[in-house]
Amino acid sequence: MRIFFKVCIYLILILNFCNISNAEQSVKFVNIDFLVNKTKIGNQMLDKISSLDKQNIKKLKSFEKQIKEKQEEIKLKKNVISEIEFEKEVSNLNKKILDFNNQKETMVKELTNIKNKELNLFFENIKPIVQNYMTENSIDMIVNSKNIFMGNNKSDITTDLIEKINLNF
Repeated sequence: MRIFFKVCIYLILILNFCNISNAEQSVKFVNIDFLVNKTKIGNQMLDKISSLDKQNIKKLKSFEKQIKEKQEEIKLKKNVISEIEFEKEVSNLNKKILDFNNQKETMVKELTNIKNKELNLFFENIKPIVQNYMTENSIDMIVNSKNIFMGNNKSDITTDLIEKINLNF
């Protein structure tokens, strides 16, 4: 019985001091910005956002032009019209400027919301492809390359994912 206890104690001590570690994880990284810019579905999303942004800019420039014209018109009338009418026109101009600022703020918020929705949709669409790629290549984790200080070029799978995503879209 004493021999059994001695063997158990030795075995416990040996196992405590031996660190057997088989925790090898495969971590790869991807340049998300490059992935969005170089995939077909990413380009479609960026084109949609860009065209909406151009439309907004065009509307705002047109509205801004109207305000400037009205401002010039008021300056020319300043000495011709009465003070009361001048103040009314300045008040109307200030209302237009306030409307312009509100419209601009609304457009920026809407564009930001659309960008977020489009990005979420983009990631939802590519998620199955990326997960399949991870399963095929025994990858445990993919990290954005912006968050990596230094890494081996062999761990960058951006081009592989671009090819896979473009094949499916």
